[in-house]
Amino acid sequence: MSAARRVVVVGGGLAGITAALDCAEAGAEVTLVEVRRRLGGAAYSFEREGLQMDNGQHVFLRCCTAYRALLARLGSEHLTSIQRRLDIPVLGPGRPLTRLRRGPLPAPLHLAGALARYPHLTPAERVGAVRAALGLMRLREGEERLEAITLGEWLAARGQGSNAVAALWDLISLPSLNLPADQASMALAAFVLRTGLLSTADAGDIGFHQAPLSQIVGEPAQRALQAAGVQVRLGWRAEGLERTATGIDVQGRAGREAADRADDEIGESEHVGGGETLHAEAVVMAIPHVRAVALLEPLLGDSARALRGLGGSPIVNLHVVYDREVCALPFAAGVGTPVQYIFDRTRVAQAPAGSQYLAVSLSGAECEMGMSVEKLRELYLPALAELLPRARQAEVRQFLVTREHAATFRAGPGVAALRPGAETTVPGLVLAGAWTDTGWPATLEGAVMSGHAAARHVLARLDGRSSQPLRAAA
Repeated sequence: MSAARRVVVVGGGLAGITAALDCAEAGAEVTLVEVRRRLGGAAYSFEREGLQMDNGQHVFLRCCTAYRALLARLGSEHLTSIQRRLDIPVLGPGRPLTRLRRGPLPAPLHLAGALARYPHLTPAERVGAVRAALGLMRLREGEERLEAITLGEWLAARGQGSNAVAALWDLISLPSLNLPADQASMALAAFVLRTGLLSTADAGDIGFHQAPLSQIVGEPAQRALQAAGVQVRLGWRAEGLERTATGIDVQGRAGREAADRADDEIGESEHVGGGETLHAEAVVMAIPHVRAVALLEPLLGDSARALRGLGGSPIVNLHVVYDREVCALPFAAGVGTPVQYIFDRTRVAQAPAGSQYLAVSLSGAECEMGMSVEKLRELYLPALAELLPRARQAEVRQFLVTREHAATFRAGPGVAALRPGAETTVPGLVLAGAWTDTGWPATLEGAVMSGHAAARHVLARLDGRSSQPLRAAA
């Protein structure tokens, strides 16, 4: 880049952090604005009743190379770990512990042994699961018919009944697509299953964060951005965009914002000064689609309004602190129970000595979103006690609930047509976020990939390599 050009990045999540770093390292003059008082977007931590809690249990896979590379760039990859081999402990009421563990054979045979011994499926269901996996391998990428059906419908046509779906396929669909198989897009499900489980033997090995997300993402990102020369403006709310002869103006103001609520609501800010305009040759909009619509609509019209069709899918997290250890596993999946996944966060959260802090992650949690804390307690504490016998005699010292109303876009059939690319019809206005068309569902990996894509488009335009109008945003 021959001379510094100004870029404004709106949003300090993974997509915005990535785009800002890429643009700054290419020589652009970058300002990143974020309405909250911290970076990290949906990947953040907070303190509640003395515990360092994450807003959700954000796991990743070995194949998530873009996300892992970002953490290496931030200097925090050492605060994560990846399984040597995929190993999912599975708990069911009154059933012994079993494991879905990959074997030493190459893909797709690496999972054959685990399926053959999986006690939550009947022998006929195990054979059917193997046939379904082989059918997934034969699918052609981009088949239009897959966009119109659910994973559940595709599985049903191959003899996988409700028990097989609940005991096996939902273990993958819920955490990766934030929807159960009977609601999830078959196209996205096929991508996840093939990329994460069937492409190479080690692709699906699970990665964990071994420190609070603020220490892995937010705080190191702030240091990396500042080292790259990015001006970071926290507590700055973008309120409008205006196209000018030389670029785009971002209108907004600084505010004194209330503390994060440990969900997806930003809340109201107390504005302490007049409005401010930031001018840039290019702007990256890297905020959730539900918030981006209002800013984009005056410039993009119908294509911005179409983003509402992406919808949202909620996640609820239960945070349970027992007075003793009740679970010896670092994490586990639940079958035949409302409990989906359990994570031991005792050490990471700095829970009191002798106690154990378990986080229960509930994806696609539309029903749980409407439940009171007391109702969730009445339902889930007995469910945990069914899975964990030692919990029956333990005292529950804390029971907290965090809710993300629109944690992800709704990954149902037809969603691919609604996901925009990075470019828009306004020169210099670029989109980023896990909701854009990355090929991935709404994941850490997809967010980082979208940031790289946004930066590439911005830098190409600033360098004069893109002179044609950019395609519509939806």
